[in-house]
Amino acid sequence: MRTAVIGGGAAGFFVAVNLKEMVPSMEVAIFERSQRVLAKVEVSGGGRCNCTNSFAEVRDLQTVYPRGHRLMKRLFNVFDNHDAYEWFERHGVPLVTQDDECVFPQAQDSHAIIDCFLSLARRTGVNIRFGEKIQSLDNLQDYDAIVVTTGGSPKGEGLRWLKEMGHGIADPVPSLFTFRIDDKALTALMGTVVEQASVMIPGTKLRSSGPLLITHWGMSGPAILKISSYAARLLAEHQYQMPLSINWAGLTIADAEALLYETAVHHPQKQLSTFSPLGLPQRLWGYLLEKALSGRAQVRWNELNRKDVNRLVNVLSNDNYHIAGRAAFKDEFVTCGGVALQSVNPATLESRVVPHLYFAGEVLDIDGITGGFNFQAAWTTAYTVATAIAAR
Repeated sequence: MRTAVIGGGAAGFFVAVNLKEMVPSMEVAIFERSQRVLAKVEVSGGGRCNCTNSFAEVRDLQTVYPRGHRLMKRLFNVFDNHDAYEWFERHGVPLVTQDDECVFPQAQDSHAIIDCFLSLARRTGVNIRFGEKIQSLDNLQDYDAIVVTTGGSPKGEGLRWLKEMGHGIADPVPSLFTFRIDDKALTALMGTVVEQASVMIPGTKLRSSGPLLITHWGMSGPAILKISSYAARLLAEHQYQMPLSINWAGLTIADAEALLYETAVHHPQKQLSTFSPLGLPQRLWGYLLEKALSGRAQVRWNELNRKDVNRLVNVLSNDNYHIAGRAAFKDEFVTCGGVALQSVNPATLESRVVPHLYFAGEVLDIDGITGGFNFQAAWTTAYTVATAIAAR
């Protein structure tokens, strides 16, 4: 039996090496259109490869998989994050779980994953063919099974051949990106990090929380990346021009107001500009004071009047900005969209249109937020496909 894997990325290699371990006699070939494999693995996580997550803080998969959470829940019965952790350690890649529940190779180097895959491919006899762009099944008629693992297709061109076969396609749009904010006073604070901010898109139920980084172009960090994922389609529909609200303190309006009055009672003679009760970075605190109180930012705490408190609470809890566009997140790119899940068998990920054609990884309409969830989707879908082909 022969299997062709189209795409030499994370999902493609995971299908191939697992298939060879399950059925050593099977002939498996990876067709990669470029001259490099596993390029996205190499740059992920700043070159460290956030390969999965502990899921310890995940109560509902929808919070980490905005699209595809129901299918992921089902497939976790086949291969979940615990299985992935054990798989890598068993194959010579010790892992470590950070305080934020993200899992990395102990070596803190993506090449630990890459070397593992390449070594396994050599040892098991996976044939890797470079410079092979496959956009038709005509040249693969000698193969008994074909797996498409071509990853995301930002412009949709790479999905056209699959659509022409009759597969449903969820139009691809970017996900996991940073926001451009045209506010010179804000961007002057580049490098400032708020450890626990809450962000939302007004008029929707879309919100996220976590660290927020102010950059020279606007805003980044996990809180921003998460909401870009949740709102991927909505933002695309609005040409990435939408309002954004920030709760810098992570407090309710009532709690923020109570804290300000309490500070005025206990520290009446301190200046607002030099004493923040919220633990915000000093430069950001000064910026927010000026925004809320204008020329009164230098007053003492006991000089605050009711209007001052209201304005300051509003800026701390509901600070409004305008998203002027999206910015790329380094070399990492996640696409929302792909082969519609209705076009595949949910148990095997085999095409409902073309027999013996399977899909794994980001080519499917499954995508997750930042934190190792997209790689876990690759491992889970790839292992499911390998199991299904091996069972034949």
